[in-house]
Amino acid sequence: MMKDNTISAEPLRMRLEDRVRETARLRQLSFHTEKAYWSWTRQYILFHQKRHPEKLGPADVRAFLSHLVRDRRVAISTQRQALNALVFLYEAVLGRAAGDFSGFDRPTRPARLPDVLSRSEVGRLLDCLDGTPLLITRLLYGAGLRVSEGVRLRIQDVDFDGGTLRVRDGKGKKDRMTVLPQLVREPLREHIERLRELFAKDRAQQLAGVHLPDALGAKYPHAGVSWEWQWLFPSREVSLDPRTELKRRHHLTEETLQRFIREAAKRARIDKRVTPHVLRHSFATHLLESGTDIRTVQDLLGHADVATTMIYTHVMNRLGVGVRSPLDA
Repeated sequence: MMKDNTISAEPLRMRLEDRVRETARLRQLSFHTEKAYWSWTRQYILFHQKRHPEKLGPADVRAFLSHLVRDRRVAISTQRQALNALVFLYEAVLGRAAGDFSGFDRPTRPARLPDVLSRSEVGRLLDCLDGTPLLITRLLYGAGLRVSEGVRLRIQDVDFDGGTLRVRDGKGKKDRMTVLPQLVREPLREHIERLRELFAKDRAQQLAGVHLPDALGAKYPHAGVSWEWQWLFPSREVSLDPRTELKRRHHLTEETLQRFIREAAKRARIDKRVTPHVLRHSFATHLLESGTDIRTVQDLLGHADVATTMIYTHVMNRLGVGVRSPLDA
């Protein structure tokens, strides 16, 4: 008999899912986090034969987290997300202490160095892109942006006079400033001017304003239709907001940019795994190779601990300087 992976108790589903989602929105969590937390809650319920979390305790949480490692072989970051979701479920949604469930199996983190492109490979990759994908990829590499940070840039985040980019609500919900590469400034000015026509079209069609972070939409109800809050890289198509069901223009999706970069890497014949995040790794490594102070690189990347930034010193090409292989001799 095929295993039933659905939660058939509709009152349980509606009651608990709605509570998880509503609490996530009250805590101003991102839509991505909201979906992930409910997904882990659902998997937790299914693992325990659809028993309500109210009837489960620390031992059950420990069993589920250990199952993720032993049976599903998840990475440490995946298990950590599941852990955060369950702590959120018990403490924020159900209003009770999660309890002591320490002692669960944890995956070992392999000592892997980040993938990094050489400067030549970055150049070949950029040569295989054009238009908006080229512009945003230049920013990912030239400013050390995460892909989520790049696609969520807004008009007002660009400071041409100061030569900086403002990253809003980055990892850990922190803002930071990073460098605006000289090479992209003129193409970016032209890009922004072209966006004015799209902005005028959206206003003429009376589309809902762009999504605003946190509670700004309630505090400033007209900010979403103001020029400075518009996305720097908007989507070509309008879509329904999954939370409000309003028709509005979203930003370019991460998946779309990832596909452009992956296809460009194939055309450039780069025999490495190339993702948008590899460009961020390359930004940090190339800055350190050129002599930039590691604390400065830490600030530009938005790392809370310099130890995180230190990993790039291990991928720098310092060993080869002045060292000759015995094979070459």
